[in-house]
Amino acid sequence: MAFVGENDAARLAQLIRTRQPCVVLTGAGISTESGIPDFRSPTGIWTQYDPMEYATIDAFRRDPGKVWEFYALRLEALAKAEPNAGHLALAELERRGLVRAVVTQNIDGLHQRAGSREVIEVHGSIRTATCLACGEETPLDRALPLCPRCGEIMKPGVVMFGELLPVGAMERATELAHEAGLLLVVGSALEVYPVAALPEETLSAGGALAIVNRGPTGYDGRADLKVDGGAGETLSTLLRA
Repeated sequence: MAFVGENDAARLAQLIRTRQPCVVLTGAGISTESGIPDFRSPTGIWTQYDPMEYATIDAFRRDPGKVWEFYALRLEALAKAEPNAGHLALAELERRGLVRAVVTQNIDGLHQRAGSREVIEVHGSIRTATCLACGEETPLDRALPLCPRCGEIMKPGVVMFGELLPVGAMERATELAHEAGLLLVVGSALEVYPVAALPEETLSAGGALAIVNRGPTGYDGRADLKVDGGAGETLSTLLRA
């Protein structure tokens, strides 16, 4: 495991202090430290499940029961997961007025449970379910929920392949990235669009970019700081700095 040095933490702390407002973009790498598997790594979910069978809107319309069997496994993992040091550090930075908002690709709700208040979920949330027939939305407390209004099988509140992103979420994320003095990317390889284009919004508007991620991203060469390390370790060290 890469060691996060005090020098990196001090440089990141300096960037956050001087390049306000700071907006954070998080990906699966922050939640894997809470025991939630990612999708795209060599050991990720898509190596075991074909996304075309389980994660497209067409697959859901064909066989919603099969899709819900897949999401039931995720619900079980989420029920056991707790916010880790990375989530808690970002919530504390927000409380101190040093983080304006968190834009997240994650659907697990761990940022909110850690105490973050301004969270934009660009890929939806596993905490809700939506009825495609009548539009009803309810909290998700069981697998294969039936719509309380019309009785149809509801869809997980996550964005599936073939669906548009939640209304207003991407627009708000883009606005925040454009206005950011610093965009801090945590736990994302910046491979999934349109979210992966958010660093360009910040850089083109004159803002700075910092990246905390295990492994490379396409923006490493344009970042003021790249830390190849875990979210919890890095952000905890940052708080001490």
